[in-house]
Amino acid sequence: MIEPDVLPPAPVTHLRGKRGLVVGIANDASIAAGCARAFVASGATIACTYAHEKALPHVQPVTKALGCDILIPLDVTVPGELEAVFDRIRAEWGELDFLLHSIAFAPAADLHGRVVDSTAAGFAMAMDISCHSFLRMACLAEPLMAQGGSLLTVTFIGSERVVPHYSIMGPVKAALESAVRYAAAELGPGRIRVNAISPGPIKTRAGGGIAHFDEMLAHAAEAPEPDPVNTDDVGALAAFLVSDSARNITGAIIPVDAGQHLGG
Repeated sequence: MIEPDVLPPAPVTHLRGKRGLVVGIANDASIAAGCARAFVASGATIACTYAHEKALPHVQPVTKALGCDILIPLDVTVPGELEAVFDRIRAEWGELDFLLHSIAFAPAADLHGRVVDSTAAGFAMAMDISCHSFLRMACLAEPLMAQGGSLLTVTFIGSERVVPHYSIMGPVKAALESAVRYAAAELGPGRIRVNAISPGPIKTRAGGGIAHFDEMLAHAAEAPEPDPVNTDDVGALAAFLVSDSARNITGAIIPVDAGQHLGG
């Protein structure tokens, strides 16, 4: 039973009859959680993943409140776990309409240092988890989207301009955005759309790993629109992008940052 008070106001978008996979919920404050709430509020049924057993107590209350019956462990660095997620969806649903990829990671030493000082191992790990995992998911999702579908990932403006302290994640997110464009071109003939959402900084567990994150939040407060971006804002855009209303939008990097991308 879905608890109505956990959902944001129902958007105009509707996803009735659609099924989606949400990867990246860490707790109720994460961007993926905001997107999951918007998907369900719009009528979708979702499956979700959790990173490891220690994360389960923080993820399960979110998914239970949303009526999520499929909750699967997923560490993309563990061989076979990603394939097991799609095997489960194939067995229970037989198809998939949309997917949200909202995971990123870099070793602390590399994240908190200069890009030019990053280690080969740290850079490779950040690229594998934050970027290549999205391409792996796209490949596994494709056979389940025979009638078309939508793939989403999450990026940040540090991909295209230097953001102090964003460090190694800047080049990694730039690669992710390029991957979105190539995947959109390659999967487009099968009516599979691929897009990225670029939110302004939001206080999440992942954001807390970035040095001087409060300074990023303060800078975002100077954006043209006065209200700070939250996870419900991101969720509303995500729900639209996986809906049929966005059927001709693909290969796009779409900001939801109160206009921060307009400034320096």
